[in-house]
Amino acid sequence: MKQKIYILGLITTLVILTGAMFRVNHMAGASILLTLGMIMLVLWFLPAALRNHYMTENNKKNLTLYLVIWLTCLVVFGGMLFKIMHWPHAGLALIMSLLFPFVVFLPVFLLVTSREKSFNIYNTVYVLSLLAVVSVFSGLLALNVAKDKINDSLSLSRNYNRLEKALDENPAPVNQTPVMQRIDDVLTVVDEYQDLIFRHEGFTEDQWDNDQGNLKRAEEAQVSSPALLTGGKSLLDTRLEASLFALIHEIDKTAGYEELSAAAPAIFDFTLPSDQQHQWTSMVFQYNTQSWSVIYLDGLETNLKMIKATLR
Repeated sequence: MKQKIYILGLITTLVILTGAMFRVNHMAGASILLTLGMIMLVLWFLPAALRNHYMTENNKKNLTLYLVIWLTCLVVFGGMLFKIMHWPHAGLALIMSLLFPFVVFLPVFLLVTSREKSFNIYNTVYVLSLLAVVSVFSGLLALNVAKDKINDSLSLSRNYNRLEKALDENPAPVNQTPVMQRIDDVLTVVDEYQDLIFRHEGFTEDQWDNDQGNLKRAEEAQVSSPALLTGGKSLLDTRLEASLFALIHEIDKTAGYEELSAAAPAIFDFTLPSDQQHQWTSMVFQYNTQSWSVIYLDGLETNLKMIKATLR
């Protein structure tokens, strides 16, 4: 049994390491390998290893401790995976992974081990040190994950701004169609969103256009959302979601725009409202890194102006 567990542990380690190497080098399949490796670790290797150790120890009094150990690993490694993959609610998952070992695991560990006659204080010191290492590693993930991707995104934003300036030089159309009017409505909201975020972060739109490095907290999530709070600073501003929905609806009902209608959600990276109200707004401005939220606005503004230019 032990030999099988060792082999399983080796395979799991190789999958995670390979996924990490692929991730660092931006190779295809990195996300799949990392996700598969974490699933194998938490749902396959750890249960098998803990069960084998529990059966060998033959002490049923410690069953609670083994269950809490597995649950802690599930929360910690799950939070890390969410952060690395930039999945929705990654910030919340990482916070839980930081708190769970100290709030849940440590009290149970101390309670169970204190009842043992062979209790060794060095085991407690070892566990505390391990928890500290996990906390530091999780903190580093929150601070510096995918820094190079963010830098690449900032370069993309510079290109958006250059193209936008070129589009602004085109003369305004004489006749405004309903679709063009809806586009102008969205552009107005985009400008207001950008102004709110920039003022909240203490710099101007010109500073952003000239040097995207002015964004001091580029890698932090849930930074754009405080600037967009309304209703007594308790609700997110959802005007952009509403205006994009109205624009897509206007395109859908306008004859001759069938191709644009089919492509519009992908062009705007917009998800039509579902049962969960304003989920799209939260995804873009609350559970995303600050830089990507601002860059999304730049890209949306450029795409809207390009579409408007083709409709002349």
